[in-house]
Amino acid sequence: MMRVPGRRVLVVAGIVAALAFVLGGLSRSKIETGVDSFLPAHDSSVDQLNDLARSFGGDPVVVLLESSKPRTLLDEQHIYTLLKLEGHLTSLPDVAAVYGPGTTLNQVAGQVQDLLTELVGRRDSVRSQAEAQAKAAGASDTAAQTAGTQATAAFDQRYGSLIVQGLPAGLPTLGNDKFVQSVVFAQGQQPRAQWRFVVPSQNSVAVLIRPRQGADAATAQRLVTAIENTVGAAHIDASKVTISGVPVLAADVSHQVTREAPLLGGVAVAAIGLCFFCVPWTRRKRRLLPLVSTLVAIASTLAILGWAGRPLSLGVVAFLSVLLGVGSYYPTYFLRAARRRVVLTVAVATAASFATLMVSPLPFVKDLGLTLSIGVLISAGLGSLLTKLPFVDVDPEPLVQPVAKRAISRRVLVSAMVGAILLAGIGWASLPSLNLQSNFEALAGGASSLDDAKHVEDVIGSSGELSVVLTGGDVTTPAAIDWMHQAQDQLIARHGDQLRPVVSPPTLLSFLGNASTPEEINAALRLLPPYLAGAVFRDDHKVATLVFGVKMDDLSALKSLRDNITAQLAPPPPGFRVELSGLSMVAVRGEEMVSNERIISNVLGIFAASLVLVIGLRRRSDAVRAFASAALATGVGLLLLRITGVALSPITVALGSLTAAVGCEFTVLLSEAARRGRRSLRVSVLLAAATSAAGYLVLVLSGLSVIRQFGGLLAGAVLLALAAASFVVAVAPPRVEADAEFGTGPEKKELVGVS
Repeated sequence: MMRVPGRRVLVVAGIVAALAFVLGGLSRSKIETGVDSFLPAHDSSVDQLNDLARSFGGDPVVVLLESSKPRTLLDEQHIYTLLKLEGHLTSLPDVAAVYGPGTTLNQVAGQVQDLLTELVGRRDSVRSQAEAQAKAAGASDTAAQTAGTQATAAFDQRYGSLIVQGLPAGLPTLGNDKFVQSVVFAQGQQPRAQWRFVVPSQNSVAVLIRPRQGADAATAQRLVTAIENTVGAAHIDASKVTISGVPVLAADVSHQVTREAPLLGGVAVAAIGLCFFCVPWTRRKRRLLPLVSTLVAIASTLAILGWAGRPLSLGVVAFLSVLLGVGSYYPTYFLRAARRRVVLTVAVATAASFATLMVSPLPFVKDLGLTLSIGVLISAGLGSLLTKLPFVDVDPEPLVQPVAKRAISRRVLVSAMVGAILLAGIGWASLPSLNLQSNFEALAGGASSLDDAKHVEDVIGSSGELSVVLTGGDVTTPAAIDWMHQAQDQLIARHGDQLRPVVSPPTLLSFLGNASTPEEINAALRLLPPYLAGAVFRDDHKVATLVFGVKMDDLSALKSLRDNITAQLAPPPPGFRVELSGLSMVAVRGEEMVSNERIISNVLGIFAASLVLVIGLRRRSDAVRAFASAALATGVGLLLLRITGVALSPITVALGSLTAAVGCEFTVLLSEAARRGRRSLRVSVLLAAATSAAGYLVLVLSGLSVIRQFGGLLAGAVLLALAAASFVVAVAPPRVEADAEFGTGPEKKELVGVS
């Protein structure tokens, strides 16, 4: 007969399978903090941005080159180096387009050469045709030559001025410094308007590298590294080289998150472990069991996401410390003889509160809510299993008759309740008007590349782009071109302090007059190098874009700019539609969505946790106390933010959900401790608050300001939640009951309940 495997063999097999699952999932985990993590998911503004990127490339990486002497970077010694660099950048993987002064000048020179060749050929053709017609009419050779001369004279009168104007510049080649200077710079010695997107000033030039649409964070990071290596290998003789742009900031944040996650996690483990080990809450050999259990829960959560193929974003740094703090609660409660149903119910309530973060429109906040809710459930399950192991026993505690407490006067009680409700009410009322910072530069605060971004912004005059996108049957028709001319003139006249023209059809076709004919437009487009035309016209001529530079450090100002432009722009010609797009507009939309949902996101977390408690707890009064303490702690926290002037971030805007997650737990467990007369359970709540606050405070060591703020505010929220829970339980104490579940010996002692 086949022997049935023994229990030990099954246990060992289960452990090996679980270990393989965790290790396999962890090996598949990856951190991605791309720009998409900070943009609203499933919104029309993002779809518009993706369409724009497919046509013209994504938000650019900017290579800014500066010289100590004016115009040095465009002389014969440097221009060919620039041209070669731009060629190498164009050949990099995942690059949609590269725009720089070298290639632009080379294209212009080529077009001018083609134009001159065409004019000479056309002149010869006109002469030959006139002579042939004269001879066909019976004219003599002399008369035919005279007819040819007259025909070329008319031709010269029409087109000769173009050649004469170009003569002082000499031959149209990159090696002709006079040609380069006359093309790029106006008589005032400043770059012409159509050149400022690649020549911001006399002392600087810029190369714009637009990534292809759909590049993920890892791809963007590889591209940024490749650009840095390519620029370094070019050995450009510049006094300063700066590489920046939103893709660079995103890559830097991703790299910093990847570097900080294990470091901050290790410090948090050490801090929480020190709290558990040094506080005499149980026997020394078992003091670190909650920490070990939580670490297993964290690894399991990351493994699940790894197997699911879901990359982790900025929220992973916060996730590690938050789950270390919250996840360690449950083994602590179990080891201190808390009722299993109560602990599991509050764990589900906490997971529900964290899960409400998933209503946020920003993916990195959604990721935080998802990972925390999964991690809390796993932590609670592991904590429950931990106390069932044969080598782990629950701490017994002799039950004693509760000491009667001195009654608090009704007047003091009412005064305290009214004061607390008033303060919390003021805080809740101030929620809609609290400052919110969700722009990408604020979220990337502390990143090493932020100073470079600010320097590029100072030189170029912008840190992001706003595109006026015209879509229709043919955007090169006279009606469409005229509308774009009028739109650009209007925008510069009314918003010139906020908008800096980068590149647009009106800028590139500035030599066209008003009311141009289709023939004149076609001729102008034929003269325009395809390299430049592709920056503003899609190949099928169904889409055109007017690109303006904007500063992205004030999304409120950008929102007002967007609303004003939308209201002021004249309607496009029939058959066309106009949209505002660009990363700046998507960022505005994201902040708008987060701000609009600030009340719902706070209330939803509290109600979700309270609802679970109402369903799961036998005593509904504990759920009411938990709701009251969460609402009180959140309101007071919001009031403190108002007083201190601290702005909300996309994570802390849902302070109610974060506070409810711990506040409800503390209230229910403190109610249990008071009801059953268990001092050890109350100590376990205090220990949980101390360990979680320590774990959150570790986040202030992060180099990213959004993570530092999150850690500090969450640590403060824990203390507020503990204070609010203690206050509510003191003001509305639970009814003391007999504890018939745990005793000190074989015979369980019964405690007589008192009112």
